[in-house]
Amino acid sequence: MSEQASAPPPVPQGRYRTAVLAGGLAYSAGMTPRRAGKLVVTGRVGQDLDLATASWAAGLAAGNALVAVSEAAGGLDLIERCVRMTVYICCTPEFTELSAVADGASAVLAARLGEHALPVRAAVGVRALPGGAPVEVDLIVAVR
Repeated sequence: MSEQASAPPPVPQGRYRTAVLAGGLAYSAGMTPRRAGKLVVTGRVGQDLDLATASWAAGLAAGNALVAVSEAAGGLDLIERCVRMTVYICCTPEFTELSAVADGASAVLAARLGEHALPVRAAVGVRALPGGAPVEVDLIVAVR
């Protein structure tokens, strides 16, 4: 049996799939910092949340994305490497430490898959995210 990522599969928050497999790649939906379908942190970075909390939330969201693509791939051991990650950060206009928030997501991927599996990434500041989430992460991985 294939090894699965360390958390239960994410619960869709709408009418979509949490991940799909197509052409040797697995794509996750945007994942927020949820456990068992419940958002565990909300707010705007730079106003309601500090950098450390936002980075932790990005790690949780990235872990959820990894679980989703792992399920689509048939197991964590079938993920060859991460290809691309986008980290959306709900923040004040003055907050510019977007890459530092995204480092929390990268840290989780490196811990679970190894430094060699880190993807290219974008960290994007946005005005709002679903449910008041501070971060949302989507992930594309190559599958064996």
